[in-house]
Amino acid sequence: MANHLLFYILLALIPALGTSDFLITQFRNIKKRSADDLIVNGIEIYSMKIDSKVTSRFAHNVITSRAVNRANVSKEVVFDVDLPKTAFITNFSMIIDGVTYPGTIKEKEVAKKQYEKAVSRGQTAGLVKASGRKTEKFTVSVNIAAASKVTFELVYEELLKRNFGKYEMFIKVKPKQLVKNFEIEVNIFEPQGISELDAQGSFVTNDLSQVLTKSFSGKKGHVSFKPTLDQQRTCATCSTSLLDGDFIIKYDVKRDSPGDLQIVNGYFVHFFAPTNLPRFPKNVIFVIDISGSMDGIGIQQTRQALLKILEDIKEEDYFNFILFGTDVHVWKDKLVQATPENLKEAKEFAQAISTRGMTNLHGGLMKGIEMLNTAYETNSVPKRSASIIIMLTDGQPNQGVSDPQQIQANVKTAIQGKYPLYNLAFGYGIDYNFLEKMALENKGVARRIYPDSDSAIQMEGFYDEVANPMLTEVELNYPENAIADLTQNNFKHYYDGSEIVVAGRITDNDLNSLTADVKAQGALNDVTYIEQADVNEMAKALQEQEYIFGDYIERLWAYLTIQQLLEKRTVAQGEEKDNLTAEALELSLKYKFVTPLTSMVVTKPEDNEDQSAIADKPVEGKAKAAPGTYSAPTHSFLYSRPASPSVYTSVDGDPHFIISVPQKEDAICFNINEETGTVLSLIKDPVTGITVNGQLIGDKRVNNDAKIQNTYFGKLGIENKKLELKLEVTPEKIIIQNGRKKTVFSWLDTVTLRQESLTLIINRKKNLVLSMGDGASFVIVLHQVWEKHPLHQNFLGLYTLDSHKLSEHTHGLLGQFFHHIDFDILEIHPGADSKKPDATMMVKNNKLTVTRGWQKDFRKDSQHGVDIPCWFVHNNGAGLIDGVHTNYIVSSIFDTTIN
Repeated sequence: MANHLLFYILLALIPALGTSDFLITQFRNIKKRSADDLIVNGIEIYSMKIDSKVTSRFAHNVITSRAVNRANVSKEVVFDVDLPKTAFITNFSMIIDGVTYPGTIKEKEVAKKQYEKAVSRGQTAGLVKASGRKTEKFTVSVNIAAASKVTFELVYEELLKRNFGKYEMFIKVKPKQLVKNFEIEVNIFEPQGISELDAQGSFVTNDLSQVLTKSFSGKKGHVSFKPTLDQQRTCATCSTSLLDGDFIIKYDVKRDSPGDLQIVNGYFVHFFAPTNLPRFPKNVIFVIDISGSMDGIGIQQTRQALLKILEDIKEEDYFNFILFGTDVHVWKDKLVQATPENLKEAKEFAQAISTRGMTNLHGGLMKGIEMLNTAYETNSVPKRSASIIIMLTDGQPNQGVSDPQQIQANVKTAIQGKYPLYNLAFGYGIDYNFLEKMALENKGVARRIYPDSDSAIQMEGFYDEVANPMLTEVELNYPENAIADLTQNNFKHYYDGSEIVVAGRITDNDLNSLTADVKAQGALNDVTYIEQADVNEMAKALQEQEYIFGDYIERLWAYLTIQQLLEKRTVAQGEEKDNLTAEALELSLKYKFVTPLTSMVVTKPEDNEDQSAIADKPVEGKAKAAPGTYSAPTHSFLYSRPASPSVYTSVDGDPHFIISVPQKEDAICFNINEETGTVLSLIKDPVTGITVNGQLIGDKRVNNDAKIQNTYFGKLGIENKKLELKLEVTPEKIIIQNGRKKTVFSWLDTVTLRQESLTLIINRKKNLVLSMGDGASFVIVLHQVWEKHPLHQNFLGLYTLDSHKLSEHTHGLLGQFFHHIDFDILEIHPGADSKKPDATMMVKNNKLTVTRGWQKDFRKDSQHGVDIPCWFVHNNGAGLIDGVHTNYIVSSIFDTTIN
């Protein structure tokens, strides 16, 4: 088997809210290194460069990596890049021994047919998938022969957005090995002139600061980082790299006038960002989901964020809180001014917010809109003020009006374009497309809030973006008879520290000058700005060919137009949607952008024949889990992913543990092999008082030919101490003990039992569903075999739904995975079974050998089940579970003590 070297490159160039990382690493477990530090396992990476040219905020980025195989056998090299979600890939190529293998951008459906044809031969790899909060991953691998050289080159472009008064580029540097020629070079050209430029690295020592150069003069800025080999070392004799941390570049431009018009080769761009304006008072309604699913980290982080936001609200602002669970609750009957007294009371209210009930999203939103409408009608807020609605939710509407289309229609009718709606989607169990469409229809945006220790900071960060409206009802107008194909030119709000960008095509070839007429409402009065640019003078001023790449304004216009067409397409229907799709597709193909409508097909040499791989543009609404499901990418790397299984953790069969990891769109599985009669702790939550244990049974007789005997769960015990509830389930009967009251059911019964904080449903001879208050729900599946079967006997399977409702302190063989777990899959290669490749998994700082396999989901079909692809962790989950599996052995099905 050929040796494998993972060549991992992670780059990011981010505008303000975007992010991107650059990482080169090599994860092989190498016991001996060559005397030459540059040659690792026969591979020398002799050059890596990130070359970025930024012209008028439009960034053109080229990542180039070169390696040579110094070994006498072939090696696999993997080129792995993380790039911003807002970026469009424009080109990729591999050069192997002088032969170029280019990427070709095609319509997605055409590329898909080519890809699927190759998939049937087992020869292809999916190249792009969502990989993080703000990035998506591009991956391609190739085998290179001994003494061969390979060059990878990836090009992508994006428009840098301005936030908080700065354009920002963030590069994460973490090579984990020494590189002979390592270089980051950024050239910036801004016709307005650069007013400030800074670059910093968290890993930059005194020695490294000598090779970090940053300078700007007039219109040009330059940043370079080129450490020598010795400067990269962690010590004088070390072969490990010191480069490990964040590399950040920030800059802004001179603003002698409110806007700037630029014209190049028949296209124009208008940047509008006036300064020193009086601030608008704002009216903000916070609509907060307090349903049971927000319990735990969701509501904790929300409380923390609201307390910080309340510290920043200005006294001239007005605000209120709307909470929705099963019912809708308001803090005050109307918006109130942010006086010290009201803010003090609001902080006390925010600190006491707790979760309860279901998700009446429609009721909460409509109440907030009604309150804003009433405030204007009764003149209880300033006439000249900016109003916004910020909604935070983590789930699907399931109370009151719950049909998404009906909610969208009602909200749009109620708002009538008067206020922007900003939807914050907390976590993965949510219909992001629904929230995004509703926000876009109402001149707002949707943003995902990731459930983590910094969720509060994410929420605060979004609020800060919209905290200071400076203008409302902004319209940018241009001569109708001279321009065409204009991008969006009217905006509800202009926020301090941001920038409005409009681009278009000039149709009048005899045009000598272009005039922009900007009208808006200011805090004190209506304002008008006039901007003018001379076409010929502008052409002379932009003769900076060493900094300017091609027709950058035309590409900026195409980039902006495609993004806005895709946004409009999100909310359009029928013929309008078809027309928008066709227009966006035509531009994507013309300008060679990988967008959600196009794919890039990469041809690469493998085993003396060319193979195809495909690069798609992931979509946010599909990249993360929607309620109850997680969406797999259309294409994947050498192995299949679940098509649409539910998000759950389960244990079933012999006993097979399945852990779904929605943020990875994948699953992990493992087995526990123990003696019959052993009781295992599956779930233990000290906060909610919920415990689940299971006792193993075996086959009717020992199989002498098997090294490991089959075991299954023959008894499950579920206890909720706070409800004084115990449920004991065997393949024969179900026993409920509620306080001193005991009730016994048979699997021959059909039962629906509803009590306070308890729902039990028994589906005859199939399964039972148990829900306890606002906590997690459990499904227990009955597996029945032929009564006279000589070997097997009846057993049980356990599936946990809504596990995020249990606390972050939950543990047990299943419980420890109810909250965030992350892993990376590296070095996929053939395994002992040709249908099940092996790979290296990096998880919990452990490096494990795992195998791609399948386990069964028996909830809908207890006889045959549904195959769930997963990465199988060997040796009783060693390295994946905390401790060793014997730590989870307990004395009885209601024992709460874990070793």
